[in-house]
Amino acid sequence: MKPNSLTLAVKLALTGALAGSLAACGGGSSSTDTASTTSDGTSVGPVTGFGSVYVNGTRFRTDGSVDSDDGIEREDQLEKGMILKVNGSWDDDGDGEARLVSYDDTLRGPVTSASWDDINRTGQIELQGQVVLLDGQTAFGGISPVTLASDPTAYQVRVSGWRLDDGRFQAAYVSVRTLGSSMDDVNEAELEGVVENLDPDAETFTINGFLVDYTNAVADDDFSLDALENGLVVEVEGQLNAAGDTLLAEEIDDEDDLFGDDDDAEVAGDIANYDAAAGQFEINGVTVRLTSDTEFDDLSRDSLQNGLRVKVEGEFRNGVLVAEEVEGRDGDAELDGVIESIDLDAERLVVSGVEVRLSGATLIRDDDSEDDDSRDRVDDLASLSVGEYLEIEGRQRDDEGGYLEAISIERDDEDDDNDFELEGRVTAVSGTSITLMNLEILANGYSLSGISVGDEVEVEYAATSGGQYQLTGSLDD
Repeated sequence: MKPNSLTLAVKLALTGALAGSLAACGGGSSSTDTASTTSDGTSVGPVTGFGSVYVNGTRFRTDGSVDSDDGIEREDQLEKGMILKVNGSWDDDGDGEARLVSYDDTLRGPVTSASWDDINRTGQIELQGQVVLLDGQTAFGGISPVTLASDPTAYQVRVSGWRLDDGRFQAAYVSVRTLGSSMDDVNEAELEGVVENLDPDAETFTINGFLVDYTNAVADDDFSLDALENGLVVEVEGQLNAAGDTLLAEEIDDEDDLFGDDDDAEVAGDIANYDAAAGQFEINGVTVRLTSDTEFDDLSRDSLQNGLRVKVEGEFRNGVLVAEEVEGRDGDAELDGVIESIDLDAERLVVSGVEVRLSGATLIRDDDSEDDDSRDRVDDLASLSVGEYLEIEGRQRDDEGGYLEAISIERDDEDDDNDFELEGRVTAVSGTSITLMNLEILANGYSLSGISVGDEVEVEYAATSGGQYQLTGSLDD
């Protein structure tokens, strides 16, 4: 289904209204609260938009500079999905001021294998012996994951992501370039992980089985090569040997501390090394400690597990992030459909009958990455058009009549079969219809037997000529 654009006059009017609302509230949804709590410290998470930078739902005003050892010096070199470390202050209305914005690649180098399931939106990349997991929230730059998987050894990548407890990585951002092209940094390869099989005499060690030769390496920052030991997490940059099976290290550094003592801190990522008895877990090497006062939003303490994506807010004390709030960031609902109406002031859409609400934490991107030229969040939102086909991952909300809170929105070129797809919890069911969120879908002759309120279902449906919606296939629960 090809997009049908809004009329120019309406779109310009809405763009102007949006710009005013963003200037007033920092890009998040409007708030009626008169009091706002201010935090001062460090926020770590994927960037979801620009016009300054949006991290963890806050619009941080910046001076345009970026601190990085990976060839990135300016904000205009950053991409959506890159994990940033922002030192500054922010309030709970989504408005912040950055003192320092930092970026560091997680992995960089030529791809040895890649796969992608475009239906389930999952896949993986392998480079330098490291496995990188991909999902629907992974932002791609350069080419799409479909193109990468079709000829993986023709490309090299830079990855920004989280290290998991099993040694694999979860990608938040992947930049893909043809093999041999510049990656902005003088070192073609970067590797992060735990030192194993250290041999000080041969000056070698391995990371997840991949050999590192540090004969000609120098220590970076305040690290010393004498401090190398098995079990230490390090970052290694250098060149691959001719066979591509050894990283000839030029710089080695230990893992950077994300937070300073007594920092207000927030970090988004995937849970690793969860210990229910101890009440703690890790996010990318940061130890998070739960207390009896820790609040949980969109998940319960009992639902915590390795691999779950969360945002943690708290205070960093004595090397530990003491959690004040843990918020679920994994999606529990998906929608593929067409934009029917847009309210840019409220940052709300109606997509194939479902109300969709956006926030400063919503990642908006294009399907094939090559066409994603928009950087400013105002432009991201204003460019959405009635008739445009979207793939949305988010969280189902059953209050206020029901709606979908978007975590990520991906524009698709077209709908191949004119059907819509919705995955979520059933909120009402009768003999003739089923309701998910705020959308009632007529059975259209398909059986609703055995379906109950609260069941997770996947439905395919379409609009009728009378303005209703009806099933076009059997329910999948």
